[in-house]
Amino acid sequence: MSKHQQFWNKEYRTGAHLQLSDEPAEDLMKFTRWVERQEGRRQLNVTGRVLDLGCGNGRNLIYLAQTYGVRGVGYDISNEAIKQAIAASHDMPIEYKVRSIDIPLDLPDKSVNLVLDMMTSHFLKGSERESLLQETLRVLRPGGWLFLKTFLADEDLHVAELLKTAPADEPGAYIHPKMGVYEYVYSEVALLDFFAPHFQVHKLERSFKHIKDGRAFKRRTISAYLQKPF
Repeated sequence: MSKHQQFWNKEYRTGAHLQLSDEPAEDLMKFTRWVERQEGRRQLNVTGRVLDLGCGNGRNLIYLAQTYGVRGVGYDISNEAIKQAIAASHDMPIEYKVRSIDIPLDLPDKSVNLVLDMMTSHFLKGSERESLLQETLRVLRPGGWLFLKTFLADEDLHVAELLKTAPADEPGAYIHPKMGVYEYVYSEVALLDFFAPHFQVHKLERSFKHIKDGRAFKRRTISAYLQKPF
């Protein structure tokens, strides 16, 4: 069992470092409301399929299944998280798997309407992120969506300190001192350089509580609304 998997199994049992919620993420609900305003429920309906990369306890897939009737597939490296997700999902049309996301996705081409990558792929190294990008494009249907939420390096004093004190072997990456795992953090420019050649970037939402009274406060995040071209 990897150090990464050990950390998340313990976290889902004890919540020692992070406040893990059973409620759907507000950023995701904001995104789905925005998509509804743009195209109605053309893809978010009972014929749609959602892939959640790093689904945790299933809270976001459960919300999407209850709200839109979509089918779901959830991957997570933590067997403890998947155990909780299965227990919470009851008879919903959601399938869960204990697995990493740094290997090919076991889904057919153009079979998914929405991919969620919420605070997940930043654990991957550069070549792994590139492979995941290509796999995401492969499984997404034309016009399908990638909802990405990740850390943002710009103006985040936490990131600057981590890159200084615990640098990894790639620019923009460090070894997290508490979790002991690799993390990569995009700048906004780097994020657009990586995704914009492949997706239409409809919207970027940035958090603004990263500095308080001139000092580092919360970690800064960015959410991207990305659509695969038709």
